[in-house]
Amino acid sequence: MIYAYILGKLETGSESRVLNSIKSMKEMKKASLTYGVYDLCIEGQFKTMEDLDNFLINQLRKISGIKDTVTLIASRTVFSQPGEAIAFG
Repeated sequence: MIYAYILGKLETGSESRVLNSIKSMKEMKKASLTYGVYDLCIEGQFKTMEDLDNFLINQLRKISGIKDTVTLIASRTVFSQPGEAIAFG
């Protein structure tokens, strides 16, 4: 399984429309509007690199209002137990 974080820069005023457009995409596990350099952060889960490519090229980047994306592919992922927080530090 491939886990990826996709950061996006959006056109001003398109935030709600973009979020509504991506919320039904099956590969998207969580999406957040963010403050800072990037306006959007998507957590995705993909079976193959081809699925990730398809999601980025044929779905996400075709949404009007998305100006730029950066994709971070996770090398290792740990999960907390349901109901438990992960402690860092």
